[in-house]
Amino acid sequence: MLIFDIKRYAINDGPGIRTTLFMKGCPLSCVWCHNPEGISPKKVKLYTKKKCIGCQTCVKSCPNQALTLTPDGIVTDKTKCVLCGTCAEVCPTLAMEISGTDYTYDQLMEQILKETAVMDRSEGGVTFCGGEPLMHPQDLLEMLKRCGKEDIHRAVDTTLYARPEIVREVMENCELFLVDLKQMDSAKHKFFCGVPNELILSNLEMIAKAGHDFQIRIPLIEGVNADDENITRSAEFLASLPWERKTVNLLLYHEIGMGKHEKLGTVYNPNHYSFAAPSDEQVQHCQEIFAAHGLETIIGG
Repeated sequence: MLIFDIKRYAINDGPGIRTTLFMKGCPLSCVWCHNPEGISPKKVKLYTKKKCIGCQTCVKSCPNQALTLTPDGIVTDKTKCVLCGTCAEVCPTLAMEISGTDYTYDQLMEQILKETAVMDRSEGGVTFCGGEPLMHPQDLLEMLKRCGKEDIHRAVDTTLYARPEIVREVMENCELFLVDLKQMDSAKHKFFCGVPNELILSNLEMIAKAGHDFQIRIPLIEGVNADDENITRSAEFLASLPWERKTVNLLLYHEIGMGKHEKLGTVYNPNHYSFAAPSDEQVQHCQEIFAAHGLETIIGG
């Protein structure tokens, strides 16, 4: 399995204290994505110019002569780089990083089981995140089943953009879904996220009708989905579901992904869409709309 991060003692990825595993690859391409290093299903290289001291250790160590020191820092010739990771291994300041580490199932279970005492005391567990874990159903299901045998609470943080049969099988092997609801209008969803939303909404309806537990999280972004029309449609849709939790987490927009794009050598929001965190007044207004439909809201989480 290709994992690009393991977050321990996570408190916002499901109940209790958790270990969160970030799986590489995502079928969506949300413009505001805060984990752009997780979009590609393959390893990627990150370079932090401000950490670089120009020692050229990486340049000398690269087996393919893919690196050059320039006035703008280290430049990688992507036609020569094979992402072997040598540059990251020898860099004394960690200016070079490879995002994506191969783990066997046994190695991942070893990482998870180290934290079982903390999980048990806090009624926590393990969360599979991404990227999009449903892109790798075989790996995901194997790990979910192994965690299930250890009586570990299992959550899957997902876009739900996957075939219904995959969602159903994953549903049978986890206790909780964490689902982002980004935009109700399918054309706008495709515009900002790269894919339409019909499959996402139908899968969410399927989960709700099956009586399976899920949490809804809305990344609230002025210029994307914080308008009255979308919030009202979101509230109407969620209120219509046979859903006991009836709680929506509102995640206020931030630009944490900008720095990661710089490290990747890519451009954040290249078309310069007008994104912003909603004002306090707009957030309160959104909360009032949800409340009018019988839905509680929590900021963050």
